Formats: sequence, C-alpha cells, structure tokens
Amino acid sequence: MSIEYEEQLAGSLVDSFPKDFGYGVDNMDMMQENLENSPSADNKPRILLMGLRRSGKSSIQKVVFHKMSPNETLFLESTNKIYKDDISGSSFVNFHIWDFPGQVDFFDPTFDYEMIFRGTGALIFVIDAQDDYVEALGRLHLTVSRAFRVNPEINFEVFIHKVDGLSDDHKIETQRDIHQRANDDLADASLEKLHLSFYLTSIYDHSIFEAFSKVVQKLIPQLPTLENLLNIFISNSGIEKAFLFDVVSKIYIATDSSPVDMQSYELCCDMIDVVIDVSCIYGLKEDSNGNAYDKESLAIIKLNNTTVLYLKEVTRFLALVCILREESFERKGLIDYNFHCFRKAIHEVFEVSSSSTQRTGAAVQSSPPSSSGNGLARLKSAALNGTPRSLV
Repeated sequence: MSIEYEEQLAGSLVDSFPKDFGYGVDNMDMMQENLENSPSADNKPRILLMGLRRSGKSSIQKVVFHKMSPNETLFLESTNKIYKDDISGSSFVNFHIWDFPGQVDFFDPTFDYEMIFRGTGALIFVIDAQDDYVEALGRLHLTVSRAFRVNPEINFEVFIHKVDGLSDDHKIETQRDIHQRANDDLADASLEKLHLSFYLTSIYDHSIFEAFSKVVQKLIPQLPTLENLLNIFISNSGIEKAFLFDVVSKIYIATDSSPVDMQSYELCCDMIDVVIDVSCIYGLKEDSNGNAYDKESLAIIKLNNTTVLYLKEVTRFLALVCILREESFERKGLIDYNFHCFRKAIHEVFEVSSSSTQRTGAAVQSSPPSSSGNGLARLKSAALNGTPRSLV
C-alpha cells in the first residue's frame, strides 16, 4: 500500500463518522469505496480493538507494537477517531490494527458496521476490571453478536484489563463473573456457537504480550507446522522450552507443545530487550548502516540456577529463544547443527514469493510454499545425540 493511499484512507476514516457525533462531514461512501478497493484489504486480516472509553485500548497498542513505556501511556489522550495501524513494515506478523473510539455507537443506522466486520480476523474487546463493567458487558454482547452474524469466522477475544491493581483472589473472581455473565447473555440470545476467549491483562507486566501472542497465533495458518518443527528441534537437542519470537513486539508466534510457564516467558522477553539494547549500543557499524539485529545476532545468558538462555536469529524479524540446562548446553555443536536444520525449515515454510499473493487470513509476511513439507523432512533428519541421521 502506498503512502499516498495510506494517507487518503486515514483521512477518509476520520471523516466517516455521522454528523451527530461531531466528527466532520459524513463520508461513508468514500470510506467504503476506499476500503473495498484497497489492494491489501482482502489480504491482510484486521484486528479490531474495541471497548468503552478509557478502558486502555490505545495503551495496549502503544506498549505492544510501539515499545512505549507503560508509564508514558498515562499521558495519552482519549481516542476520538478510528486509528488504523499497519504494523507489517516492522514486524513479522502482517495485519492491520484498528483502534476504535469507545464513545462512538457503530451500530447507529447511519454507520455501516457490516463493512467493518468483513475481513476482520480477530475482535478484541477490552474491559476495565477496576471499573463497573455492567455497561461494558452490554456493549460486548451487542458488538460480538452483530459481528458474528456478519462474519462467523472472527475470533472473539476479551481482555479483562488493568488487573495489576487487583489481588489474586479478586482477579479470579472478576474473571469468573465476567465469563459467566457474558456467556449467559450469549445463551439467552441462542448464540451458543459464538466462542469468547478471556485473558487477564496488564501493561505493567508481560500478561498483555502473552495474551496478544495467543490472539496472533490463531491468525497464523502455519501454526501447527511451526509447533511440530519446534517439538522435533527440542526433542533432539536436549532443550526444555523454546519460543519463536517476533522481535519487535515480543509476541511469540509459536512454541513447543509443553505448557507455557509465565516466568519462563518473562525471562525470554527480558532477554530480547537486553539483546536489542546492547546491539543498538555496540552492534551497529561505524557508518551506522544496517540493523542492530541481523543474521549474526545471538546471545547466551547463564543464570545462577544452572539454567541457560540461548537466543539465535531466524529471520530479520524472528528469533528463537531456548531454555535449557548447563549440562545440555555442553553439546552446543549439536544444538547449533539442529538449529541450522530448523532455520532452513522455517525459511521454507515462509518462503518469500513476490509473484504470488497471500491467502486470505494469513497473518505473516509471506505465503507458505508447497515445499514446506521438505523443510519438515529436513528437520526430522536433525542430529540426535550428536549423530546426524537421515529419513529412511
């Protein structure tokens, strides 16, 4: 999408609200025409951020995708227009995020909500857990029920947000109450097929990154292949846990099949921060050309509990972060050989083909080629106990 077109589309979104709300000239026809004619509208899925005013939607977007400090979000102004953010230029994941003003009624007859929900991959509804959420639950039910009728393929996600100020017992009780009320409302409307996923989130810890990771993973059609590759890699390398991270956002787009421990995830996120910060200081060339994170990037951190964190570059957007014991890391040559096989398989799964178009719903930078099976076969021939093996 060209810069001129981005500006034109952004301008049309600002001017597309009904006159009654005081957002300028009513220009719905132009908005619809621009969206329908957009060359990327059908290829890049949208993630919609919705919720009442001051629920924390804009703060989530800024912290996750723009590396804003959580404390700086206190100075963000309330959103008064649709904010459309295309993050595909700096991130592995490839979609648009639309941040919707909480004060606007999108189901007003003068507003075409069907146009909004067509082509949407996920709808995230943010509820402020520290506020009275009765009104938010009513808006949630209205939003998801109408969106489901327009597009049943949408993934509906509920972020129970700002839980950092609640005790552990209060968090659990709040989540149980919201879960119960929301599903009761759907049952009363005979919408049992509509599934809501609930997450406790806060921008002051890593819970918001983990929740967004789960949302993004549902939009990646290659996820089962990635999980299978990671399972083969760790089983042949003596690794306890491995994450495939989007470096910019610290979203993990895949992990192995073992359960995710929040503390391990936080350690991996902190490691990425350390690597990027140190690389920006010492890793750039004297002429300042190139990126701080490149194909030479790797890091090893040894903790005082015999745990080793090992990071290696997979692509210019992706990093593999592994957690293993010191005795397993003694076979570093084996791990590096297996990683070489894993990296080749990943590149084949996401082989860049400029002549082909992405499938609708894909949320990554490139479409999967027909040779992805070869990459999986190559990884299956990875070294086991130091001896390279081949498929029979």
